[in-house]
Amino acid sequence: MFLILAVVTGCPFSGPAAGFRALPELREDLRPLPPEVKARTSLAPVVKAVAPSVVTIYTTRILQGESFWHPFLDDPAFRRFFGDRFRREGRPRERRARGLGSGVIVSRDGYILTNNHVVEQADEIRVRLADGRTEFEAEVVGADPHTDIAVLKVPATNLPAIVMTDSDQLEVGDLVLALGNPFGVGQTVTMGIVSAVGRGGLGLTDYEDFIQTDAPINVGNSGGALVDALGRLVGINTAIVTGGSGSVGVGFAVPVNMARHVMERLLTEGRIRRGYLGIYLRPLTPEVSRTLNLPEGSGALVGGVASGTPAEAAGLREGDLILEFNGRKVEDGRHLRLMASQTAPGTSVHLKVWRDGTTRSVSLTLAELPNPDTEADDAGSLRRIDLLEGVELAPLDEQVRQQDQIPDYIRGLWVRSVAEGSPLAEAGLRAGDVLLQIQGRNVRTEEAVRNALRQADEPELRLRIWRRDGGRAGTQVLTIPNPRGQR
Repeated sequence: MFLILAVVTGCPFSGPAAGFRALPELREDLRPLPPEVKARTSLAPVVKAVAPSVVTIYTTRILQGESFWHPFLDDPAFRRFFGDRFRREGRPRERRARGLGSGVIVSRDGYILTNNHVVEQADEIRVRLADGRTEFEAEVVGADPHTDIAVLKVPATNLPAIVMTDSDQLEVGDLVLALGNPFGVGQTVTMGIVSAVGRGGLGLTDYEDFIQTDAPINVGNSGGALVDALGRLVGINTAIVTGGSGSVGVGFAVPVNMARHVMERLLTEGRIRRGYLGIYLRPLTPEVSRTLNLPEGSGALVGGVASGTPAEAAGLREGDLILEFNGRKVEDGRHLRLMASQTAPGTSVHLKVWRDGTTRSVSLTLAELPNPDTEADDAGSLRRIDLLEGVELAPLDEQVRQQDQIPDYIRGLWVRSVAEGSPLAEAGLRAGDVLLQIQGRNVRTEEAVRNALRQADEPELRLRIWRRDGGRAGTQVLTIPNPRGQR
């Protein structure tokens, strides 16, 4: 083989005619950014300080499936050669469901904050540090499904713990960064602002006080860090609103103050004890305000008082408007419930109450909130409640989630079927929906549904559901007359 080199000017193998051009003259400035410019325009120093504190969490859950069977296994000829090796009562097949999430190292000796839904029902939890190499097996020290916070522990010391701050100081418009491992691509940083604070009524958790941000958050970011411009932890990324195509700029994080409160209670007491007033709350609408001659604005409207509770002992009654809780302004019923829940049982509290055109002070001692999932109920089974006649509910398991593409952060009861002509069918409920709330109370068990229906005495019931409709998915509210409220 010979190689002929064209060196003669004008040869068809050389010059621009052959597709080769001379390089253009480029302008270059290869100096690094001056420190004063970098300080004004780059968040790299913040990311470098924070990134080692954010970990990736891998979970494994072992699911028991039905054993394999096929009619030909009953064929005598098959059994002649193979005997009972494939008998019907064989051992169920195991299937491993794997999950991905993020977490935040909050102490040098191995404590990690994450979301409860990241590690819930996991049989194995492994934590990988930001270096991508160091990995530990983790244990769940405690978890609180009502706020979607869990505390993990890994056997390590001298870990890069993040710096916490006071999330109550956050304001709309503050710059924030979200760190986590979206879709398993590796640690990722996104930037945005605080879009809202104190966001609730979403049906994601029982106690909602979310930081809303437009910093992109996606699958795998759950449990990761939301930090301010100084790299201080302000929230634990928890959920997104999506139209089926990933992040659309509406994400939610649990404030670090709430997450820290939960962690401290779990570590010191082993469980969360929440304060309890003993009142039922009504929505404070403009119509209700006019009817009851209430002042316009904020407050929590008492719709009823349970017997034998601190509220009854203190003389609270239906129609009272609670304006302050221990000197703090009450924005609405959700806000009052949140403040009471974060106050230890046995604590004396002072309420400012509007009644009959005047304000008064009421003092009481909080009781401990009963557990709605274990509270006894004389109403009988769920099937005996007329309102839910014709509706079959089931827990959300892994198979249902995959089948209906229900995100992990959606917690409720799956609507297996709805009879045509039933009350809830007329209200718009349909098979495949997920029942999230009744009258603002989260419902994840049939017991919780019974409790919510028993305590609701308003003329109208509000059911918050999650629904996938074609390529879009989200929550909506259905309303129906309340048989117990028609008095």
